[in-house]
Amino acid sequence: MHSLQQVTLGKAIRRIFFLLSLIVLVIGMSVSNASAAEKKRQVTKTSKVKVVAKVAKKKIVTKQTVRKNYVIVKRTSPSLSSAAVKPAALSFGQMAGLHSVSDKLDLKSSVALVIDQDTNEILFSKNDKAVLPIASLTKLMTGLVISGANLPMDEIITITQDDVDTEKGSTSRLRVGTELSRGELLHLALMSSENRAANALGRSYPGGLPTFVRLMNSKARSLGMTNTVYVEPTGLSSRNQSSAQDLAKLVDVAYGDAVLRELSTSPGHQVSVGSRTLQYNNTNRLIKNPSWDIGLQKTGYISEAGRCLVMQTKVSGRRLIMVFLDSAGKLSRLGDAERVRSWVESIQ
Repeated sequence: MHSLQQVTLGKAIRRIFFLLSLIVLVIGMSVSNASAAEKKRQVTKTSKVKVVAKVAKKKIVTKQTVRKNYVIVKRTSPSLSSAAVKPAALSFGQMAGLHSVSDKLDLKSSVALVIDQDTNEILFSKNDKAVLPIASLTKLMTGLVISGANLPMDEIITITQDDVDTEKGSTSRLRVGTELSRGELLHLALMSSENRAANALGRSYPGGLPTFVRLMNSKARSLGMTNTVYVEPTGLSSRNQSSAQDLAKLVDVAYGDAVLRELSTSPGHQVSVGSRTLQYNNTNRLIKNPSWDIGLQKTGYISEAGRCLVMQTKVSGRRLIMVFLDSAGKLSRLGDAERVRSWVESIQ
């Protein structure tokens, strides 16, 4: 009987050990599977983060370089045409090169040029041969052609549907049907960069808009602006392109026109439109700054061109021409002008 009890107890103990071993095995497998699953989740999460980061980086690069692909190489054709010009896209390396150029003044504009107007000495240059969209700097040539045509400035011109911006969808306070004199339209175009005013000036020119654009390009050729092309008079089209060197020539000639000097540097102007009186202000804040002596100026902006500014100004007794193109920040072109002025003053 005692032996039978021992055998029974032995079997019970073996069964208990077997069950314990089985339990330990099951627990071990569960822990292993959970660890593997967690590791897989971590790998998947890390991969997703990398993918998201890669996509985000690609989007940022794309956004930053969208308007840069309008840079074109130097034009070798002996003549310019008013026909549409398709800008040649540069490689990422070429575009990066344009924007990676450093300068001693740490300017925010991708392109800059400062010239002594009397001696033609180049005081500062940065990518001054690059050809870029010039936005509303276009209106300086529009004004030069209008002023030189000796058309009656008191002639009334009506804003029509043809003057409405279909290129960028910009708005205007000059409604269709508004009637203003040619002189008032020129004032608003040069001072406050009014797009409908500029287009109406070109559209109402004898021969119409095609003739006016041909004259703009012809004038550019006569001034030696070999890297400049115009396709319309407002600057809303990114196909209006030029270089800092060409624009300096334009500023120099435009400064010789008393009408352009007066209208472009006017701080503000009111026009009566029916029962309304509209107040317009200069787009260049430096005009109202008493520490600046500005003889002629024009600002410009479209997304493809960035913020642009050209000026004739006097610093430390020197008459200077300043050109700033493709500045990213809203006020950075003005900041660049301030930096240049301080630098010129320091080297006198």
